[in-house]
Amino acid sequence: MNQVSSFTVGETYTNDQIRFALDVENLGGIRPALDASRNVRHVAILTVSEESGRLRTENPYQDRIEGDVLTYTAQGREGDQELRGRNKRLVEQYVNPTPLFGFINIGRQTYKFLGLLELLRHYQERQADKKGSVRKVWLFEFRIHTTPATVPVDQATTLTATLLAESRKKNPVTPLDREITESPEEEQTIQLAGARDLESVRACLLLIPPLKFEYFIKTVMEQSGFVRVSVTRASGDGGIDLDAYVDENNDFFSGTHVQAQVKRWRHAVGSPDLNSFRGALSTTAKGLFVTTSSFTRAAVNEARHPTKPSISLIDGLRLSAIATRLNIGE
Repeated sequence: MNQVSSFTVGETYTNDQIRFALDVENLGGIRPALDASRNVRHVAILTVSEESGRLRTENPYQDRIEGDVLTYTAQGREGDQELRGRNKRLVEQYVNPTPLFGFINIGRQTYKFLGLLELLRHYQERQADKKGSVRKVWLFEFRIHTTPATVPVDQATTLTATLLAESRKKNPVTPLDREITESPEEEQTIQLAGARDLESVRACLLLIPPLKFEYFIKTVMEQSGFVRVSVTRASGDGGIDLDAYVDENNDFFSGTHVQAQVKRWRHAVGSPDLNSFRGALSTTAKGLFVTTSSFTRAAVNEARHPTKPSISLIDGLRLSAIATRLNIGE
């Protein structure tokens, strides 16, 4: 085994190289290294690619990389997860420049270094565990930093402190840090459709290719009563994915122009996404933002801003419920 003292983005390393270089345990997706006072020195975070072929029963975690964001499920394969132990160690980065080394499994005992990770937010969601039972899990969203490209282990804390200071100056952290608390309407939706069934539907939605997903939403809108629904061009749409109009039979909103943006994401939609979408809207259009994930608190507040045009929000739970009610398959 070749001993390593630094990690380079895109390079591959064995489990043992990670273990000995970072002085962490041999197993687990969250591996903290502690000092003599039991404070965290750094953490190795290991995820699995969607293309790895690992069975969901073997690996129930629904991690996903979208652009430079890693959505990562906390530790605990069965039952409701709790924000304690190794899971709680991750949120310490909000106040301390704890280096988080990100790795993705690409083969047996082989991992590719993604880069240093910045914790953006954490929140609860529903997922199926390894037995197929729906449980509450904690999700962490990390920004993957590929610069610096090479990270010496003994300089990681200094590099992380600089990286976080610069990044958060441009993009302040907006943690959700919420526990699941559904509204009465959402609770009724869950009781009628079943949380397990809704999560199964959402898992299927996440597998639809992006362009095909836009056409799926087109069908959902048409069967929900919208007319003249069209998908915009794949490029040059300015952030608008669909155009639609309210049915003429609607006595109050007949003919209202609606423009929608759809995101087949697992990571949460933030207020910058809402701001960008609002800027792309036609001056006569009502905005609709649809996602398979959820919305940050800041995004919800932005959508309901008292002095700006409001934007209607459809999250993954509501979308799955609507698709189930309308009996719309992929």
